[in-house]
Amino acid sequence: MEYRYLSKIKSPEDIKKLNKNDIDTLCEEIRGCIIDTVSKNGGHLASNLGAVELTVALHRAFNAPQDAIIFDVGHQSYTHKLLTGRFERFGTIRTEGGLSGFMRPDESEYDPFVTGHSSNSISAAYGIYRAKRINGEDGTAVAVIGDGALTGGMAYEALNNAGGARSNFIVVLNDNKMSISRNVGALARSLTRMRNKPRYHHFKFAISRFLLAVPLVGRALNNSLYRIKEAAKGLVYRNNIFTSMGFNYLGPVDGHDVGAMESLFKVAQTYTRPSLIHVITTKGKGYSYAESSPKNYHGVSPFDADVGAAVSKKETYSDIAGKTLCALARADGKICAITAAMTSGTGLAKFASEYKTRFFDVGIAEEHAVTFAAGLAKGGAKPFFAVYSTFLQRGYDQLLHDAAIAHLPIKLLVDRAGIVGEDGESHQGIFDAAYLSTIPGMTVYSPCFYNELEALIIKASCFDGPIAIRYPRGCERKNTGFKYRDEDYTVINRGGTRAAVTYGRIFANVSEAAERVGNTDVVKLNKICPIDDRLILELMKYKELYFYEEGIEKGGVFEHIAARLLENGYSGSITLRAIPNEFVPAATVEASLKKYGLDTESVINDLNGENK
Repeated sequence: MEYRYLSKIKSPEDIKKLNKNDIDTLCEEIRGCIIDTVSKNGGHLASNLGAVELTVALHRAFNAPQDAIIFDVGHQSYTHKLLTGRFERFGTIRTEGGLSGFMRPDESEYDPFVTGHSSNSISAAYGIYRAKRINGEDGTAVAVIGDGALTGGMAYEALNNAGGARSNFIVVLNDNKMSISRNVGALARSLTRMRNKPRYHHFKFAISRFLLAVPLVGRALNNSLYRIKEAAKGLVYRNNIFTSMGFNYLGPVDGHDVGAMESLFKVAQTYTRPSLIHVITTKGKGYSYAESSPKNYHGVSPFDADVGAAVSKKETYSDIAGKTLCALARADGKICAITAAMTSGTGLAKFASEYKTRFFDVGIAEEHAVTFAAGLAKGGAKPFFAVYSTFLQRGYDQLLHDAAIAHLPIKLLVDRAGIVGEDGESHQGIFDAAYLSTIPGMTVYSPCFYNELEALIIKASCFDGPIAIRYPRGCERKNTGFKYRDEDYTVINRGGTRAAVTYGRIFANVSEAAERVGNTDVVKLNKICPIDDRLILELMKYKELYFYEEGIEKGGVFEHIAARLLENGYSGSITLRAIPNEFVPAATVEASLKKYGLDTESVINDLNGENK
């Protein structure tokens, strides 16, 4: 595809020189570039297509990087990357050594903050804004947050802090009427009501633009009219949540009309109190497949852009978890399922359909989800909270305080545990084994195969106390007939004087390597927390131990086991392969496993002494 305008954009200043027709063509080119690149690399498609005009308007109205623009999560930041000097490298997005799929300050001065998890943009942007005032710097800060991310409690903490202060701090609400799963709750209903009053706001914007154009007295007249209008509006309309928190509420405005948004953003910069600008966009805009099915095109693997993305028919760990929960729920009316805006991603779509009164999508609110589960458990229900490993991190305090102290039997289905691939640093599930093992009374299992996952979920349904079952993204590795046994660990005895010890997905790699090399026992941990004293005694028998862990080394499972072995006088050799104290960048899962010595060939080299 030929990019007449896009290829010439080196910075946001270049788009300010274009007229309306040029801008329309530029937006078409941006959409074409995003579709073409995501079809090759995979990535977040529908959310980025919906934010094209919005991003163009932001960069025309503001002066980045002096004005800091932070896209919440970053699922909609691809256009931002294309407009800020990264067009030439855009084809590398989400590849090893390439551009990140999210905002990264080490990638560009136009990315003021690390993104990847939701609901933090308002806090970060307001902090940057206040720092500018303290340092006497010019410029403002803008948080661009989706309606889905606005279900996260942190967003309201930030709105409460920023609201009412004397500032021209700006929040842009990108309302595409859905997050990854359908938005739920009072916020969604409130936004729907606000969408029904556009003519009043359009008239208000026109008057403001006219007054601001009047020399000398225009701004004073505009501010006086604003105060009169606010008083009159209080008699006619109920205040919405944003005005109640001290923000000017501006909108709704068409999120695909660059001129309308640009004018409104400039108006907001003239106010002396913070503004929230409500922008209505269409997720998947300009690509019929994504528009008609935005949920399926939120995050996609590589696909043929001409025919659309195929829905995978392969069963995944998430599917097995959802199917097992449905079977349990049919037999036990106390079984409940909770998700934090990830119904489909965690395999709970069928449960949500069949057991509506026992299914709870709490929005992007993992902290609330954990404590809500604790409340359900206290009341006698059997709650399963299905959550990605990287997002469970947000509920750590609630796990400690609200569940563990009272030893409440909540059940955590920790999806996407381990390395997840191209989403990179912010989404890797490499910390859960370490932080869950610090919680007193917490029991953690780590299955490798589908049959183990199913058996452990059934076991968890009757478990007394908090329990977590962690499993990886995608499909199981080849199961060569390994039968799950209800035991804390399993020893595959080949009469060796050394043992390879592992758990989870990479058991398949380690087991294959040990079989090919020979003279090596394999110890498979089914339960990784707490560690059974009998395991320590078992491992003391071996002269050489090789530990393989798809998780962080510092504070990880095998660091704890090694410490206990040494405390018991172990004098043999210990080799530990785990992820060092670093964040894992974007790459394929296989490439990352190889990098950290967790693939089959690397294990073979260890056992053959080739890595010493």
